[in-house]
Amino acid sequence: MFKNVLVGVDDRQGGRDATALCTHLVAAEGKLTLLNVHSGVLRPVDAAVPGAVAAENERSHALLEAERERAGVQAELVSVVSSSPGRGLHQQAEEQQADLIVVGSCSRGAFGRAMLGDDTRAALNGSPCAVAIAAHGYSQAPMPIAKVGAGYDGSPESEAALAMARELAQPTRASVLALEVVSLPTYAYTGIVPPAIGESMEVMIKEATDRMRALPDVEGRAVYGFAGEELAAFGNDLDLLVVGSRGYGPVKRLVVGSTSEYLERHARCSLLVLPRVAAD
Repeated sequence: MFKNVLVGVDDRQGGRDATALCTHLVAAEGKLTLLNVHSGVLRPVDAAVPGAVAAENERSHALLEAERERAGVQAELVSVVSSSPGRGLHQQAEEQQADLIVVGSCSRGAFGRAMLGDDTRAALNGSPCAVAIAAHGYSQAPMPIAKVGAGYDGSPESEAALAMARELAQPTRASVLALEVVSLPTYAYTGIVPPAIGESMEVMIKEATDRMRALPDVEGRAVYGFAGEELAAFGNDLDLLVVGSRGYGPVKRLVVGSTSEYLERHARCSLLVLPRVAAD
Protein backbone atom coordinates (compact mmCIF):
# COMPACT_ATOMS: atom_id res chain seq x y z
CA MET A 1 0.00 0.00 0.00
CA PHE A 2 1.06 3.60 -0.46
CA LYS A 3 1.80 5.92 2.44
CA ASN A 4 1.73 9.36 0.83
CA VAL A 5 -0.90 9.70 -1.89
CA LEU A 6 -1.64 12.76 -4.01
CA VAL A 7 -4.93 12.90 -5.90
CA GLY A 8 -5.59 15.28 -8.77
CA VAL A 9 -9.16 16.59 -8.55
CA ASP A 10 -11.35 19.02 -10.43
CA ASP A 11 -15.10 19.33 -10.77
CA ARG A 12 -15.31 16.56 -13.35
CA GLN A 13 -15.87 12.81 -13.33
CA GLY A 14 -12.19 11.95 -13.64
CA GLY A 15 -11.26 13.62 -10.37
CA ARG A 16 -14.07 11.82 -8.55
CA ASP A 17 -13.00 8.50 -10.02
CA ALA A 18 -9.44 9.14 -8.82
CA THR A 19 -10.63 9.98 -5.31
CA ALA A 20 -12.70 6.79 -5.16
CA LEU A 21 -9.81 4.63 -6.37
CA CYS A 22 -7.26 6.13 -3.98
CA THR A 23 -9.14 4.78 -0.96
CA HIS A 24 -8.13 1.25 -2.05
CA LEU A 25 -4.49 2.19 -2.57
CA VAL A 26 -3.59 4.29 0.47
CA ALA A 27 -2.38 2.57 3.64
CA ALA A 28 -4.56 2.69 6.76
CA GLU A 29 -2.26 5.24 8.39
CA GLY A 30 -1.25 6.85 5.13
CA LYS A 31 -1.45 10.51 4.16
CA LEU A 32 -4.01 11.53 1.54
CA THR A 33 -3.88 14.89 -0.24
CA LEU A 34 -6.43 16.27 -2.70
CA LEU A 35 -4.84 18.69 -5.15
CA ASN A 36 -6.40 21.18 -7.51
CA VAL A 37 -4.21 22.91 -10.07
CA HIS A 38 -5.24 26.25 -11.50
CA SER A 39 -3.60 28.94 -13.60
CA GLY A 40 -3.83 31.87 -11.14
CA VAL A 41 -1.52 34.74 -12.04
CA LEU A 42 -0.13 32.72 -14.96
CA ARG A 43 -3.22 33.59 -16.98
CA PRO A 44 -2.66 37.14 -18.29
CA VAL A 45 -6.36 37.94 -18.55
CA ASP A 46 -7.01 37.08 -14.91
CA ALA A 47 -3.85 38.81 -13.72
CA ALA A 48 -4.99 42.02 -15.40
CA VAL A 49 -8.47 42.02 -13.87
CA PRO A 50 -8.63 43.21 -10.25
CA GLY A 51 -9.87 40.48 -7.95
CA ALA A 52 -9.88 37.76 -10.62
CA VAL A 53 -6.94 35.83 -9.17
CA ALA A 54 -8.34 35.99 -5.65
CA ALA A 55 -11.69 34.75 -6.92
CA GLU A 56 -10.00 31.83 -8.71
CA ASN A 57 -8.13 30.89 -5.53
CA GLU A 58 -11.41 30.89 -3.61
CA ARG A 59 -13.09 28.74 -6.27
CA SER A 60 -10.22 26.26 -6.11
CA HIS A 61 -10.44 25.91 -2.32
CA ALA A 62 -14.22 25.65 -2.42
CA LEU A 63 -13.99 22.94 -5.07
CA LEU A 64 -11.54 20.95 -2.93
CA GLU A 65 -13.76 21.16 0.13
CA ALA A 66 -16.80 20.08 -1.87
CA GLU A 67 -14.99 17.11 -3.43
CA ARG A 68 -13.64 15.98 -0.05
CA GLU A 69 -17.11 16.09 1.45
CA ARG A 70 -18.62 14.31 -1.56
CA ALA A 71 -16.06 11.49 -1.28
CA GLY A 72 -16.27 11.26 2.51
CA VAL A 73 -12.49 10.98 2.94
CA GLN A 74 -10.02 12.40 5.42
CA ALA A 75 -7.58 14.40 3.32
CA GLU A 76 -5.45 17.50 3.27
CA LEU A 77 -6.39 20.08 0.66
CA VAL A 78 -3.83 21.81 -1.53
CA SER A 79 -4.43 24.38 -4.24
CA VAL A 80 -1.46 25.22 -6.47
CA VAL A 81 -0.78 27.51 -9.39
CA SER A 82 0.94 25.94 -12.38
CA SER A 83 1.11 26.18 -16.15
CA SER A 84 -0.46 22.70 -16.50
CA PRO A 85 -2.10 20.07 -14.28
CA GLY A 86 0.69 17.61 -15.02
CA ARG A 87 3.43 20.01 -14.00
CA GLY A 88 1.52 21.04 -10.89
CA LEU A 89 1.05 17.40 -9.84
CA HIS A 90 4.74 16.62 -10.33
CA GLN A 91 5.89 19.69 -8.42
CA GLN A 92 3.59 18.96 -5.47
CA ALA A 93 4.52 15.26 -5.50
CA GLU A 94 8.21 16.15 -5.24
CA GLU A 95 7.59 18.75 -2.54
CA GLN A 96 5.63 16.39 -0.29
CA GLN A 97 7.60 13.30 -1.37
CA ALA A 98 4.48 11.47 -2.47
CA ASP A 99 4.84 7.82 -3.43
CA LEU A 100 1.68 7.77 -5.58
CA ILE A 101 -0.24 10.16 -7.82
CA VAL A 102 -3.84 9.20 -8.66
CA VAL A 103 -5.65 10.75 -11.61
CA GLY A 104 -8.78 10.03 -13.60
CA SER A 105 -9.10 9.04 -17.22
CA CYS A 106 -11.03 10.99 -19.79
CA SER A 107 -14.43 9.82 -20.98
CA ARG A 108 -13.60 9.31 -24.65
CA GLY A 109 -13.95 5.82 -26.06
CA ALA A 110 -16.39 2.96 -25.63
CA PHE A 111 -17.01 0.80 -22.56
CA GLY A 112 -15.49 3.26 -20.08
CA ARG A 113 -11.95 2.38 -21.07
CA ALA A 114 -9.15 4.40 -19.48
CA MET A 115 -8.28 6.55 -22.47
CA LEU A 116 -6.19 9.55 -21.58
CA GLY A 117 -6.55 13.20 -22.30
CA ASP A 118 -3.53 15.50 -22.41
CA ASP A 119 -3.71 16.28 -18.67
CA THR A 120 -3.65 12.63 -17.63
CA ARG A 121 -0.86 11.76 -20.05
CA ALA A 122 1.17 14.69 -18.74
CA ALA A 123 0.71 13.44 -15.19
CA LEU A 124 2.01 10.02 -16.22
CA ASN A 125 5.07 10.94 -18.25
CA GLY A 126 8.12 11.76 -16.16
CA SER A 127 6.34 11.41 -12.82
CA PRO A 128 8.63 11.27 -9.78
CA CYS A 129 6.53 8.43 -8.32
CA ALA A 130 4.01 5.76 -9.24
CA VAL A 131 0.83 6.86 -11.04
CA ALA A 132 -2.60 5.24 -10.84
CA ILE A 133 -5.26 5.99 -13.45
CA ALA A 134 -8.84 5.33 -12.42
CA ALA A 135 -11.10 3.81 -15.05
CA HIS A 136 -13.81 6.18 -16.25
CA GLY A 137 -16.92 5.94 -14.10
CA TYR A 138 -15.18 4.11 -11.24
CA SER A 139 -16.71 6.40 -8.60
CA GLN A 140 -20.21 5.44 -9.71
CA ALA A 141 -19.65 1.84 -8.61
CA PRO A 142 -16.55 1.80 -6.36
CA MET A 143 -16.46 -1.90 -5.57
CA PRO A 144 -13.56 -3.35 -3.54
CA ILE A 145 -10.69 -4.66 -5.60
CA ALA A 146 -11.32 -8.36 -6.19
CA LYS A 147 -8.81 -9.14 -8.96
CA VAL A 148 -5.36 -7.60 -9.26
CA GLY A 149 -3.18 -8.40 -12.25
CA ALA A 150 0.48 -7.80 -13.02
CA GLY A 151 2.43 -7.74 -16.25
CA TYR A 152 5.39 -10.03 -15.74
CA ASP A 153 8.51 -10.92 -17.73
CA GLY A 154 11.11 -11.63 -15.05
CA SER A 155 12.62 -8.13 -15.17
CA PRO A 156 13.17 -6.13 -11.96
CA GLU A 157 10.31 -3.82 -12.97
CA SER A 158 7.92 -6.74 -13.40
CA GLU A 159 9.04 -8.27 -10.10
CA ALA A 160 8.15 -4.97 -8.43
CA ALA A 161 4.78 -4.94 -10.21
CA LEU A 162 3.97 -8.47 -9.01
CA ALA A 163 5.05 -7.65 -5.44
CA MET A 164 2.79 -4.58 -5.46
CA ALA A 165 -0.13 -6.61 -6.85
CA ARG A 166 0.28 -9.09 -3.99
CA GLU A 167 0.41 -6.26 -1.43
CA LEU A 168 -2.68 -4.52 -2.77
CA ALA A 169 -4.58 -7.80 -2.82
CA GLN A 170 -4.01 -8.58 0.86
CA PRO A 171 -6.59 -6.30 2.54
CA THR A 172 -9.51 -7.77 0.58
CA ARG A 173 -7.94 -11.16 -0.11
CA ALA A 174 -8.23 -10.40 -3.79
CA SER A 175 -7.06 -12.84 -6.43
CA VAL A 176 -3.62 -12.15 -7.91
CA LEU A 177 -3.07 -12.91 -11.57
CA ALA A 178 0.01 -12.46 -13.73
CA LEU A 179 0.59 -12.56 -17.46
CA GLU A 180 3.79 -12.94 -19.43
CA VAL A 181 3.62 -12.05 -23.10
CA VAL A 182 6.07 -13.89 -25.33
CA SER A 183 6.96 -11.99 -28.50
CA LEU A 184 9.19 -12.81 -31.44
CA PRO A 185 12.86 -12.04 -30.81
CA THR A 186 13.91 -8.58 -31.93
CA TYR A 187 15.88 -9.92 -34.86
CA ALA A 188 12.72 -11.33 -36.36
CA TYR A 189 11.62 -7.77 -37.17
CA THR A 190 14.80 -6.98 -39.08
CA GLY A 191 13.73 -9.14 -42.01
CA ILE A 192 16.26 -11.85 -41.13
CA VAL A 193 14.13 -14.72 -39.90
CA PRO A 194 16.19 -17.61 -38.54
CA PRO A 195 15.36 -21.22 -39.41
CA ALA A 196 12.86 -23.10 -37.27
CA ILE A 197 11.44 -19.94 -35.73
CA GLY A 198 8.21 -21.81 -34.99
CA GLU A 199 10.03 -24.40 -32.97
CA SER A 200 11.96 -21.69 -31.11
CA MET A 201 8.72 -19.90 -30.28
CA GLU A 202 7.16 -23.06 -28.92
CA VAL A 203 10.16 -23.48 -26.64
CA MET A 204 9.92 -19.87 -25.47
CA ILE A 205 6.20 -20.21 -24.70
CA LYS A 206 6.75 -23.46 -22.81
CA GLU A 207 9.56 -21.91 -20.75
CA ALA A 208 7.41 -18.87 -19.98
CA THR A 209 4.44 -21.06 -19.03
CA ASP A 210 6.57 -23.12 -16.67
CA ARG A 211 7.99 -19.94 -15.15
CA MET A 212 4.54 -18.46 -14.59
CA ARG A 213 3.17 -21.66 -13.06
CA ALA A 214 6.05 -21.67 -10.59
CA LEU A 215 5.08 -18.30 -9.13
CA PRO A 216 3.69 -18.86 -5.61
CA ASP A 217 0.13 -17.80 -4.77
CA VAL A 218 -0.39 -16.39 -8.26
CA GLU A 219 -2.58 -17.49 -11.14
CA GLY A 220 0.05 -17.11 -13.85
CA ARG A 221 -0.03 -17.84 -17.53
CA ALA A 222 1.87 -17.01 -20.70
CA VAL A 223 0.61 -16.08 -24.15
CA TYR A 224 2.13 -15.20 -27.49
CA GLY A 225 1.50 -11.77 -29.00
CA PHE A 226 2.22 -8.08 -28.65
CA ALA A 227 2.62 -7.00 -25.03
CA GLY A 228 0.29 -3.99 -25.12
CA GLU A 229 -2.55 -5.79 -26.84
CA GLU A 230 -2.37 -8.90 -24.68
CA LEU A 231 -2.08 -6.96 -21.41
CA ALA A 232 -5.02 -4.75 -22.38
CA ALA A 233 -7.11 -7.85 -23.05
CA PHE A 234 -5.86 -9.34 -19.77
CA GLY A 235 -7.17 -6.26 -17.99
CA ASN A 236 -10.72 -6.86 -19.21
CA ASP A 237 -11.31 -9.24 -16.30
CA LEU A 238 -9.36 -7.25 -13.68
CA ASP A 239 -10.16 -4.45 -11.27
CA LEU A 240 -6.57 -3.18 -11.35
CA LEU A 241 -3.61 -3.88 -13.64
CA VAL A 242 -0.10 -3.18 -12.30
CA VAL A 243 2.84 -2.70 -14.66
CA GLY A 244 6.37 -1.36 -14.39
CA SER A 245 7.73 1.44 -16.54
CA ARG A 246 10.72 1.10 -18.82
CA GLY A 247 13.92 0.92 -16.79
CA TYR A 248 16.63 3.20 -18.05
CA GLY A 249 18.32 6.39 -16.91
CA PRO A 250 20.04 7.22 -13.60
CA VAL A 251 17.00 8.49 -11.71
CA LYS A 252 14.16 6.42 -10.29
CA ARG A 253 11.28 7.96 -12.21
CA LEU A 254 8.35 6.78 -14.23
CA VAL A 255 9.51 6.38 -17.82
CA VAL A 256 6.72 5.36 -20.16
CA GLY A 257 7.53 2.89 -22.92
CA SER A 258 5.45 1.63 -25.81
CA THR A 259 3.57 -0.96 -23.74
CA SER A 260 2.52 1.57 -21.08
CA GLU A 261 1.53 4.04 -23.79
CA TYR A 262 -0.70 1.41 -25.38
CA LEU A 263 -2.28 0.56 -22.04
CA GLU A 264 -2.93 4.25 -21.41
CA ARG A 265 -5.26 4.24 -24.36
CA HIS A 266 -6.77 0.77 -24.28
CA ALA A 267 -6.87 -0.67 -20.76
CA ARG A 268 -10.47 -0.99 -19.59
CA CYS A 269 -9.62 -1.42 -15.91
CA SER A 270 -7.83 0.95 -13.58
CA LEU A 271 -4.09 1.04 -14.23
CA LEU A 272 -1.13 1.41 -11.87
CA VAL A 273 2.27 2.20 -13.39
CA LEU A 274 5.30 1.92 -11.13
CA PRO A 275 8.54 3.89 -11.59
CA ARG A 276 11.67 2.18 -12.82
CA VAL A 277 13.63 0.16 -10.31
CA ALA A 278 16.71 2.05 -9.15
CA ALA A 279 20.03 0.43 -9.91
CA ASP A 280 21.93 -1.00 -6.95
